[in-house]
Parts: sequence; C-alpha cells; structure tokens
Amino acid sequence: MTTAAAGGADEALPADRQRSGGPRVPAPRKAAPAGSPGAPGGGRSVTGTRKAIAALFLLPALVLLGALVVYPIVYSVYRSFFDQAGTGFAGIDNYKTLFTDDTIRTAVKNNAIWVVFAPTISTALGLIFAVLTERIRWGTAFKLVVFMPMAISMLAAGIIFRLVYDAAPERGVANAVWVGVHDTFAESSGFPKAHPLPAAPLKAAGGGAFVTKTAVHAGQPVRLPLVGVLPAKMPGDAKPAKAPAAAGDGGITGTAWLDFTKGGGGKPNVIDAEELGLKGLKVEAVRNGEVVATAKAGADGTFTLPASADGAELRLPATNFREPYNGVNWLGPTLVTPGIIGSYVWMWAGFAMVLIAAGLAGLPRELLEAARVDGANEWQVFRRITVPMLAPVLAVVLVTLMINVLKIFDLVFIIAPGSTQDDANVLAFQLYRSSFGTDADLGVGSAIAVLLLLLVVPVMLFNIRRIRKEGRR
Repeated sequence: MTTAAAGGADEALPADRQRSGGPRVPAPRKAAPAGSPGAPGGGRSVTGTRKAIAALFLLPALVLLGALVVYPIVYSVYRSFFDQAGTGFAGIDNYKTLFTDDTIRTAVKNNAIWVVFAPTISTALGLIFAVLTERIRWGTAFKLVVFMPMAISMLAAGIIFRLVYDAAPERGVANAVWVGVHDTFAESSGFPKAHPLPAAPLKAAGGGAFVTKTAVHAGQPVRLPLVGVLPAKMPGDAKPAKAPAAAGDGGITGTAWLDFTKGGGGKPNVIDAEELGLKGLKVEAVRNGEVVATAKAGADGTFTLPASADGAELRLPATNFREPYNGVNWLGPTLVTPGIIGSYVWMWAGFAMVLIAAGLAGLPRELLEAARVDGANEWQVFRRITVPMLAPVLAVVLVTLMINVLKIFDLVFIIAPGSTQDDANVLAFQLYRSSFGTDADLGVGSAIAVLLLLLVVPVMLFNIRRIRKEGRR
C-alpha cells in the first residue's frame, strides 16, 4: 500500500524529481484559457486592474488635458496662419513679422538676455548660499530668509521693486542707498538754484558761477545777496545775517545771505532782521583767472579773505548751486531690464539654494575629507569635487529656471513704467500686448505663442531626459 502510494506520488512529479529524494513540488498549473480574466490580454493591466476601469478613471483628466492644453496649442498653431480678422489666410506672414517688427525684435533680444543671465546668476547665488551656510550654526535661519521671497507672488514682488526702484531717494530704497554712498565721497551742493537779483552786485560768470561786477578792496565790506532758496531748505543751524565789519589787517570781509524775508516786507540788497546767512557758501577771490584766496561763510553769512584778495573779483563757484545728486534712473531705457532681472534673482535664488542644498546633503563626505587629507584647500575641494558632483543638480536647476524665464511676464508688466515698457519688452509680454492691446492682432499673438512653445519644448525635453537618466541610476 505504501509502495503503491509512493509510486503514484512519483508519477505526479516531474521526471527529473522522481525518486530523487529532494523536496517535492506540485505539478505546474495549466494556463488559463484565452479570454478569461486571468489570462494575458484578458482585460487586466500588469497591476491587475481592468483596463476599462483604469481608462474610466483617467478619462476626466484626459478631457481636461485636451481642453486646457492640447486644444489651445492646436488652435494657436492654426490661428497663426490667418490675418488679424481671422478670415483671410496669411501663410507665414505673421512669422515674418516676428523678425521684422522692431518691438518684437527687442522682445526677442531681451528674452535672450533673460535666458543667459537670470538663471545663471540665480543658480550661482544658490550654489554659494548652499555651500557657505552648510557649516554655520544659523544656516537654517539664513536659508529661511533667502527662501522667503518665494512665498509671495510675482505681482507682489513687482510692486515691491517698483517702489525700490523709485527715482526719488526719499521713497526708493535703491536710490537712497546710492545717493548716501555718493554723498559720502562727494561734496553735495548747499544751495541749488540760488541766484542773485538783477540789481545785486553779482553777475553770471558762465557754467553756473557768479562773480562780483567790480573788484573788491580792503576796508570796503562786500555784500552778496542771493534768492531762490526755500526757507525750509536752509541749513538748520543758519543764523540771522550780520552786516560785515571792516577787517583791521587789510583783508576783505563780507556777508552772503538769503535776501528774502518770510511774509514779505524786506528790502532788496539790504540785510533785514529776519534774513538768514548762507552758511557754508564758498567764496573765491580771483585775479587774472587764478584763485588767490578762498573762504566759507559762517552761520551768520559773514566771511573773511586775506589781504591777498585786495583788488580781486569775488566769485561764487558753480559747486554752490548745482542740483543735488538724485541717484540712478533704475527704470530708464538702459537699466530697466537689468533692474527687473535683479528682482527675479531676489525671488528665485532661494529656490535654487534649497535644491542645491538638498543635493549637497547627499554627497559622500568621505570623498571631501579624503581630498582635504591629501592637502586640497577649500577652493580646490569646491571646484574639483563639490561642483562636478553637483553637476546633475545644477543642470536641473538651471534648465528649470530657463523654462521659467522664457515665460516671464508679471515682473515686466508691473515694474517697467509705461515710458520704458518697449525697452523692457519680452515675448510673453509682447504676446499679451499683441493679443489684447489697443491694436490687437491675434494672428501675430498666436505666432508669438507658437514661437514661445518652440523655445520651451527643447529645454523641457532636455530636463525630462536628464531627470529620467538620473532616475535609472
């Protein structure tokens, strides 16, 4: 009985396992009939889900994708071959306009500037911030501050930088800093737009300077009245003007004052009780075109020149009256594009820093330490080890920002004033102006949209290929 059972069991086993003494395995199962749910191609995907059910769940997403992405692309390509009204076939005329219209050519040139500089500067700053904050105790707080601009919208950032770049130093932060630095190293004018009255003993000498109508002599006090200075702009420590007293050593004395009485009632070329001295006004004694002596008026306007000034003419140099330095026109035709790029870098350097810092955290520390043990300094470790190993991360960040700047619109629209919008123009902004502006031409607007698509797609495909390549490692 036992032998027969064993023989029956051996017959149920594969030939190579009968009576072998090894572990016994059951006979292979027969394949399911074709068309059954468990058979290959029987209506189930590799994950075991019925294909019909999977398609049903994907259908809403596919409909939205087609309605919001595929259809607009196809229609834009179709519309780009028609004229402004959309009724006449224009061929490639709209595409010719992209390279013949000066405004659109400026937009293409500015887009090239954006693609080259904005991603490069943002990535470089992100790399520097990520590396420098890796070893400091408060690095996390610094990263938080740098990344914080990413929490606000492009619209808000545009409004902020429109105020930062305001031309008035009292409102614009950029010009306030620039003027402060300039005035630290360059003497500013004390009385801009000040000038003498026609009956005053002064006349214009050219270049903004004023000179006395006659030569001055010792024992004859000189009076130099000026007008054109607002009382509110006078020096805070200015005192009531005093009549000059004769110098006892043969020198020349005089008074320079604001010949204006607040509320009226004063007399021209006469020092009245409420009139203030022009403190700090520079006075030069000039003989035969050469300056022989100089002096500055005190708080009460009085000044004294040495005896060498006897017989010379007194000159008030133009440095007393030049316009104050008001900084740089950041939003002028020359600097508007670099200024807007600066606002973009302020926003996106934090994004680059966070991604690069994540890649930096994954570097094998033993390689860095081995290089230091071998005698490499920090710059060599950074240039020859850190940067090459971060190359995939840097490429992804750089390409992502390139795609982003190709579509830049908000910052240009908000920051650039109307007078320089043509100088700051980019393709996305020109697309808006051509499609929805005063002289809207949807044919040209669609052609710009197609051009933007053609510029973005290769960069996007490169990025996708890079990500997939990294994923297979």
